[in-house]
Amino acid sequence: MLAYECYKATEDRKLDSEACVRVAFRNKNLGIDQYRFLLQTMVNSGLGEETYGPRNVLTGREQTPNLEDAHSEMDEIMFDTLDKLFTKTGVSPSEIDILVVDVSLFAPAPSLTARIINRYKMRDNIKAFSLSGMGCSASMVAVDLVQHLFKTYINAFAVVVSAETIGPHWYCGKEKSMMLSNCLFRSGGCSVLLTNKESLKHRALMKLSHSVRTNIGYDDEAYGCCMQVEDEQGYQGFLLTKGLTKAAAKAFTMNLKVFAPKILPIREILRFAIISLCKSKSKRSSGLNLKTGIEHFCIHPGGRAVIDGLGKSLGLSEYDLEPARMALHRFGNTSAGGLWYVLGYMEAKKRLKKGDRILMISLGAGFMCNNCVWEVMKDLEDANVWEESLDRYPIDRKNLVNPYIEKYSWINDECLNFVRMH
Repeated sequence: MLAYECYKATEDRKLDSEACVRVAFRNKNLGIDQYRFLLQTMVNSGLGEETYGPRNVLTGREQTPNLEDAHSEMDEIMFDTLDKLFTKTGVSPSEIDILVVDVSLFAPAPSLTARIINRYKMRDNIKAFSLSGMGCSASMVAVDLVQHLFKTYINAFAVVVSAETIGPHWYCGKEKSMMLSNCLFRSGGCSVLLTNKESLKHRALMKLSHSVRTNIGYDDEAYGCCMQVEDEQGYQGFLLTKGLTKAAAKAFTMNLKVFAPKILPIREILRFAIISLCKSKSKRSSGLNLKTGIEHFCIHPGGRAVIDGLGKSLGLSEYDLEPARMALHRFGNTSAGGLWYVLGYMEAKKRLKKGDRILMISLGAGFMCNNCVWEVMKDLEDANVWEESLDRYPIDRKNLVNPYIEKYSWINDECLNFVRMH
């Protein structure tokens, strides 16, 4: 990896508590129960006051998005990050051999890869791939795809663009399991430059050591736990069911069975095997200690519950979870681009030293768990997209108080049970 650039929207696109409530109150399908659910979800989301939303939602057109809304949202993310990536590295768009774009919910014709090729006048023999429908885990799929392509294409440059369209898919109905996405997903994305040119090894930030993909789409419950659907009123949205945690645990466990022998020392594998065979009657068991082979954990900032769950199952400390928590607080869940904001935080805080190993953990619709390990090639300290807000982070977990509860706690007043809100 030679460089990566995360997208940071303009100030007029900030979706703070006031803006979120304005959007919610515009939805005439909601009653007091739905407003209370939204309040509770916002309070527990882990998002702060500076995340970014799509323009059509901020301007009150969430119920009437058009094709231009989707294209403009993608153009801002793709072209802003790519312009900065080419400028920073000095690599010309005409030098790119492989282009992979992963956007789950928007697959226009011509494709987004074609849109990029046209904008930068790239070569006619570029190998272009558009990935859709893979959710928050798509970026790791794209990186893994490039890794395999590099076995065929020698001395090549590859660009991966990871993003998502939020605006055209804002849910305007009243189903609670579909309202969750409005509270978690925000605008963002990232462009990454990769190469297998030996002559550029000295410029590399990191080297991809291992990549393992697990897909449990054969499991009906896992397949349906994270899905784009329409509700009974015909409103389209993203359904997140209670089976999501179970599916995530199953996919991650299966992935780890393949991954662990690749990244952990033999002594740790033996220790775990012996303890497993000689398990005491106690219900508590000793799991694998991933820290024997990994220094940093780059967890997808999918939500507070996701971060807490992975942290608990892996025995991680608050220091380990801090990058994911802060990325969620500052930028929200930016889907496939989320991992790169977490990585950016680690670099900005000067955590990444030469020789360190980073485990990237991603979960996505399908249901998939795609993980990889990067080895840091040099000490890193670029403040990147975090530059202007770095001095405010980290925020102590006890102080991650969401302003929604202070401003809108009146919604829980029992008197409102008899009042119609609109």
